[in-house]
Amino acid sequence: MDAALSLFGLAQPCQISIALDGAQNRPYVKVLPPNAKGEEKQLPLYGHRDSVSGKVTVSVKEGKALQTLGVRIEFVGTIELLYDRDQNQEFVSLIRELDEPGVITGTKQYAFAFSDVEKAFDTYSGLNVQLRYFLRVTIQRPHTSPDFKKEFDIAVQHTQPEPEINNSIRMEVGIEDVLHIEFDYDRSKYHTTDVVRGWIYFVLAKIKIKRMEIELKRKESAGPAGTNVHNETDTIGKFEVMDGAPVRSEKIPIRLFLSAYDSLTPTYRSVNNIFSVRYFLNLVLVDDADRRYFKQTEITLWRADPETIA
Repeated sequence: MDAALSLFGLAQPCQISIALDGAQNRPYVKVLPPNAKGEEKQLPLYGHRDSVSGKVTVSVKEGKALQTLGVRIEFVGTIELLYDRDQNQEFVSLIRELDEPGVITGTKQYAFAFSDVEKAFDTYSGLNVQLRYFLRVTIQRPHTSPDFKKEFDIAVQHTQPEPEINNSIRMEVGIEDVLHIEFDYDRSKYHTTDVVRGWIYFVLAKIKIKRMEIELKRKESAGPAGTNVHNETDTIGKFEVMDGAPVRSEKIPIRLFLSAYDSLTPTYRSVNNIFSVRYFLNLVLVDDADRRYFKQTEITLWRADPETIA
């Protein structure tokens, strides 16, 4: 079934629907609302240069006539700052005129196509910023009558090749003469459904460690250059590595399955000079007095083509 979205306004004499060509053959992806507030959406997925085409149907209620100044459809890509709508930025804006001024009665259908349109960035929905691609149909109305509009979102994702250089991470954490821990992660770059593997080695442990866990954290920085940047960090997930006191020379394996966290995105660095998204692994140790010790390291996430994942 083609993707379609319809809306009736209380005083609106027409119904507008959008059906995308080939939607039944496309994958759909889950997109969470900004700040994870509201219902998630299942959106049809498009690639970097995929054409976006379909049909717009305008149905006027029986016995009614709708006078218009024209019908148009736009393909829009926008970055929306949730804390300051005045700084929203449209980076794609294409228009197709569907109908001339006149009167619409009954049902009228219009084909549209945005061929080979560049979609440079991924769809993103975060704490303070969202990046959207959507179609907007506008029925322009005469005089002071409000225009009738309908928006329909699509999702865009890009895949990346496996990094040629992917060094391991080795770090140490400790308190002089009390605690000395070495830990290794097998790589510094992971695809979004990868497995983080590593080891934690207790060289010295004279304090009583009650538990140890790894947190996966995301840091979002939003704001154009020259403005106040809004930084937000949220914890994507936690993984308990150890429950109980370690002994000297104990070596503890780490296995963190990133596929368990479906909100993961690739690392984004200065998307259109508006926002960035970075990921960190945070090692947390809690002693028997509930004191917490931290060691954080950044990792890079990338999105692999599902067909290339072994």
